[in-house]
Amino acid sequence: MTVDREPVLIDLALQGGGSHGAFSWGVLDRLLEEPWLEIDGVSGTSAGAMNAAVLVDGHAAGGRDGARAALETFWRSVSDAARFSPFQRTPLDLLLGRWTLDHSPLYVAMDLMARMVSPYDLNPGGSNPLSTILARHIDFARVAQAPIKLFITATSVRTGQGRVFRNDEITPDVLLASACLPTMFQSIEIDGDAYWDGGYSGNPTITPLVRECRSRDTIIVQINPVERPGTPRSARDILNRLNEVSFNAVLLKELRMIALLRQVADPGNCEGALWAGMRIHRIASEEMAELGASSKLIAEWDFFCKLRDLGRAAAEAFLQAHAGDLGQRSSFDLDALLTRI
Repeated sequence: MTVDREPVLIDLALQGGGSHGAFSWGVLDRLLEEPWLEIDGVSGTSAGAMNAAVLVDGHAAGGRDGARAALETFWRSVSDAARFSPFQRTPLDLLLGRWTLDHSPLYVAMDLMARMVSPYDLNPGGSNPLSTILARHIDFARVAQAPIKLFITATSVRTGQGRVFRNDEITPDVLLASACLPTMFQSIEIDGDAYWDGGYSGNPTITPLVRECRSRDTIIVQINPVERPGTPRSARDILNRLNEVSFNAVLLKELRMIALLRQVADPGNCEGALWAGMRIHRIASEEMAELGASSKLIAEWDFFCKLRDLGRAAAEAFLQAHAGDLGQRSSFDLDALLTRI
């Protein structure tokens, strides 16, 4: 659906989630087809950081079509690089069409080792295949000058607090730091400090979008399910749900803070007007809850395409339901979050 209307400035908040970031690729691919949507800023964490940086660079080089092409090329490169990865689905999973590594002997072994052995022992050289891909597909000098504002969050190991990096600070190490799971990779050193995954401190960070962007409409692309029915009982399911709760907690806390600020902000002053005028939207899919944690390491092209199509469908459903809300009102009820405290 293409809406014939005046342009609306939006900013985007992209969650992390490993391979599940291909869902956000699909969302972005669909939103970029709408000429009336103009992206003012993007905040990203982990896989969301990769998507954000590739989008900003591609858009600076070739507009909407350039951004869409850059995202597809990036995810294709990730898939190609993982073609000979030890983490592969079993023949039975392939036969049954199950997108999981839960039955992969190597994944199970590595999962157990990651809880007992440090990545400094398993990978003493600190190599990360994404490093080469990022350097090859992103022009960081162009990102520094790009018109779309970029905000990437990583977590300081020393302080436990998030640091937000902006356009002219973005490097391959910043993106790797934002996606650095401490049980799998060595911390990334930037300016003398060690950093881990940004999801521990902001998944993603919303505040700079409010304070530094002209847009008043923030679209959150959510990968990790907030709610999941039932109580996990296996050790793997418990750990998976614990990670989901942890990586959503910071975002939900920030949204509650925004909801409170909107209620008490004085629209008569500049700072108060920023918070009072915010409009929040959310794109998500219940089908993402059907995927287990191990699927975040599946890098098959067919899986990426499945998630891309799921993301496109979620974005299409959002536009069908809420295109008229953009630029006018929030479609996500922030105040409801305050009733759950």
